[in-house]
Amino acid sequence: MSSTVQTEMPIRGGRDATARQREVLDAVLELLAEGGEAMTMSAVARRASCSKETLYKWFGDRDGLLTATVQWQASKVRARTDDSARLDGTALRASLEQFGAAWLKVISSRTSIALNRVAVSHAGSGKSNLGHIVLANGRFAIGERLKPLLDAARDAGLLAFEDTETAFRTFFGLIGRDVQIRLLLGDKLRMTEAQIARDAKLATQQFLALYGAGKTRRPRPETDA
Repeated sequence: MSSTVQTEMPIRGGRDATARQREVLDAVLELLAEGGEAMTMSAVARRASCSKETLYKWFGDRDGLLTATVQWQASKVRARTDDSARLDGTALRASLEQFGAAWLKVISSRTSIALNRVAVSHAGSGKSNLGHIVLANGRFAIGERLKPLLDAARDAGLLAFEDTETAFRTFFGLIGRDVQIRLLLGDKLRMTEAQIARDAKLATQQFLALYGAGKTRRPRPETDA
């Protein structure tokens, strides 16, 4: 859909978005959760109490709005890398657990499940570019946030691996397991904050057991009481 409104450079939907723009992106997520096919610029404008002209000015078009929405979701998953120069085993473990818990919380949310269901449907039918948008601004962008931490840990002698992408995919798999596919297919899997924290901790222990270079203390895997 085109518009005669003069647009600015479309905003990114991450942490650089304003509070008001994030309210709009949250409205998009809610509309997707209620029924993704009804997610139009007009519907977003009504839900967010703003004009379509404002949406076009901020986001460019519908794809731009969807891109910013995915970026907003993905921005909630980050790894702490500011103090990588002082990285040790304890800091590495804490960063991996934090990243894993944040990712599990995002993918198990009702809005993320709805967004991914619509993206898969559109990717299969060629109805829109949403599948590519979710991949590029979700999984691939998240990978680029964690890889610097993995590389810093390797440089510090805490991890041993040859390929960063392979190491990232291993960690991603240990964190996600079958959670996302089960939720997408309608399983009533209950992911509480406590369960998410336990899963992230266990996945981190397993990852360090696979890639630890000997300087990271490897705690025994937890067992259920």
